[in-house]
Amino acid sequence: MLVVIALVGLAAFYNHLPRLSYDGIREQYYDGLTDRAIRPYAHSPYGQFPRPNDSFRFIPCTNTTIPPPLDDAEPGRTWARLFDVNPEHWSWGNTTTEQNVQEGDPYWGRGIYLCGYLDVPLDYTNKSDSRIVRLAVTKYQVSGLARATMPHDTHTRYPPGSKSERTIVIEPGGPGGSGTSYAWRAAEDITKRLSDGEFDVLGWDPRGVNATSPAIACFPYDADRDRWSMLTGQYREVFASPKAQLELADAMNDAIFRACWERHGDLARFVTTAFVARDMEEIRKALGEDELTGYLVSYGTGIGQTWANMFPDSVGRVILDGTEYVRDHRLLGGFGWTALDNATDAWHDGFLGECLNAGPEHCALSQSRGRDPVTLEELEGRMHELVSSLIQRPVPGYVEPSGPSLVTYSALVSAIYSSLYNARSWPALAQMLFELEAGNSTLASAFLDRTAWEYDPTLPSPPSPKPSTDELGALVICADSYDAPLPPDGLVWWGSLWANMTAQAWISGNSRFFNVFPCQHFQTYWPKPAEVYRGDLNHTLKNPVLLIAETYDPATPLRNGRRLAAEMGSNARLIVHHGYGHSSRDKSTCTDSTAKAFILSGIIPEEPEIACFSDEKPYLYGVNAAGVRTEATQDPIQAWREHIQELEIWNPRLLIW
Repeated sequence: MLVVIALVGLAAFYNHLPRLSYDGIREQYYDGLTDRAIRPYAHSPYGQFPRPNDSFRFIPCTNTTIPPPLDDAEPGRTWARLFDVNPEHWSWGNTTTEQNVQEGDPYWGRGIYLCGYLDVPLDYTNKSDSRIVRLAVTKYQVSGLARATMPHDTHTRYPPGSKSERTIVIEPGGPGGSGTSYAWRAAEDITKRLSDGEFDVLGWDPRGVNATSPAIACFPYDADRDRWSMLTGQYREVFASPKAQLELADAMNDAIFRACWERHGDLARFVTTAFVARDMEEIRKALGEDELTGYLVSYGTGIGQTWANMFPDSVGRVILDGTEYVRDHRLLGGFGWTALDNATDAWHDGFLGECLNAGPEHCALSQSRGRDPVTLEELEGRMHELVSSLIQRPVPGYVEPSGPSLVTYSALVSAIYSSLYNARSWPALAQMLFELEAGNSTLASAFLDRTAWEYDPTLPSPPSPKPSTDELGALVICADSYDAPLPPDGLVWWGSLWANMTAQAWISGNSRFFNVFPCQHFQTYWPKPAEVYRGDLNHTLKNPVLLIAETYDPATPLRNGRRLAAEMGSNARLIVHHGYGHSSRDKSTCTDSTAKAFILSGIIPEEPEIACFSDEKPYLYGVNAAGVRTEATQDPIQAWREHIQELEIWNPRLLIW
């Protein structure tokens, strides 16, 4: 596969590492083999889990709380056995300075991460089909847990162990983004940002993704995918014969879809956005809430638009951030060619322009090469020359973990595109390009080495290797546009589209093209999907939704939000968020206060569209008015590592070239 920059969601990175980690699973697995002593607890001081009548069967999350497989004859019993009575092994929320430890309880006042699952029909349109999907769910419960011996507190709005009045359902995008991973990373930040820490946050892995079963991976091992990505993942500009490369990529797409059919049969018929929307409605019902509260990002906004118009009476306080316009996705290739507006502007005005505005103290590329200050025209020309030079000859490099390497055109352009999603990664990227231009490829090699592979040979194999669910994204995109007529001239049309997209947007054109090119073969293996939504987007909703669209978003252009707002009419309000990056991660007090008033109190702007501006500028995050940095300067490799960790939440396909 290629670097496939899908419409992915982005929320502020929160320093709460995911507990469903390989290292944690490995530790518990090998501890069991070696009979390492574990502190015994005969009974949980917080009572027994799952609680009676809990639709999600929640238990406190540990490194082993992964939902039972579909072939388990007694999944409820298997799941209950995963409950670890020792609270030291549970995943608690971060401590705060306001936390009061009562009676020596280190968990007093801390939220808790609860893991569970929800079984839903595989095919909502065919009651005779008994197959199910087991949705993996992670919830951050802000009230924490109550000890079994604790008297019931009637003076607190949300006593320990209680459910909040509303639950913020989150989805990070993709298609293929993991909502459980998103919850691990961002739930605490989201509840603080949108509800002052009042409401619980719940994320789920959509059908086919990550810990949900069945999970759709069409390679038996990630190393197999990595092997072929090196052959098929290069960009159009590097080939003397783009037609030959197109034929190669097309053949590989055919092979991958055949593998999907061989491994998963007809499952691709049941992964459309319409079915994901039905799953979200089942989540609302399981929560026991009359209306859904949600924060849905990027492709999540496509789920949200579809769900809201399928279930208008269930719409509560829902924010769609980084807005898609799902009508585009009904068109052949529409998921790709309708999303090219902003990447070049984000590069020119944002990455380069704001670099010069910040100055050499904060951006390496603004350092003068002579007596005169660097101009934007000069800097853009230098970067074009640097990147283009890699077409003819990659730059050799070396990284200690994997040895010799090459800095290629395709890999570097891919890294630039991914960085436009997150302006906090720009200082690190600028430093890397500055050094590469000077002939030092060390930093570039280190950056690209972290984005190229899914298989990590430095780690021992886990007990049950499970490949990433990367192919799910292409299946969703192609199923959603299945009825768009294929071009009669076949690859001639696709070749023309590829040329047009790369000419329009050199940064994003290749990546977005490879999002949609597999659709040439979808109908070869699957008939009509079980359901797609083809209705209008202007149904009368129980409550209006709040849209957020960004001026320099490299994946979801501002015009998406405006077209959607125009069609939804009085059923929506639009915040035009003036900032950089994908979704409203470029913090704006105006955007945040408007969103919080909506989620907490249902207050929505009177005007159809309002403008909000980010509080800070790129390269100057954490720099006060006096020009003094109040945040520690990050090592470029560490900053890039955090950027990659965010990408892993949304979709692992972002990291492959």
